Amino acid sequence: MNASLIEFISKISSGCMSDEEIGKIADEAAQAYADPDAFLTANPDINFDDTFPIPLGEWVVIGSLPDTVLLQADTYPDLLTEIMASFGPNVPFNIKPKQLVKAEPLVALNRIQVQLSSMNKDMGGYVLMDISEPLDHVLQTVLVYGTDVERVMALGVELGILIEPALEALKAQI
Repeated sequence: MNASLIEFISKISSGCMSDEEIGKIADEAAQAYADPDAFLTANPDINFDDTFPIPLGEWVVIGSLPDTVLLQADTYPDLLTEIMASFGPNVPFNIKPKQLVKAEPLVALNRIQVQLSSMNKDMGGYVLMDISEPLDHVLQTVLVYGTDVERVMALGVELGILIEPALEALKAQI
């Protein structure tokens, strides 16, 4: 499980995390999956209980991702703001959050995905992917290289972590 967690976290972080950070999260998550009670006893500061809609190991993975990797928002303009911040001020975007304010969700998400697909073409662009059950915000996403989408989805199935392309998921809901 640890190797799958390392690969999963590496691919959803798209180069934003060090191998050491990834390994630490994977180790903690593997412990939490293997024996949740022992993990909670060893980490009394963790605020997790049976009311959470996801397993403790998944919660450790999601909760340990930095803001540059786990992008959370309640609206698509806010999500685009988070995405832009994760890339930093030197990466140009053709769309701005204010252009999405009046757009329907599917239109807004499509515009964001078109922008992301045009970036880092060597890696197949980026695909915005919904991950896990949103806990604090309506939208909970990560960016994955286009070339890694199939593998990330397979790892998600193996680990029991919901991950799917956000645009496809929204289209399926409509």
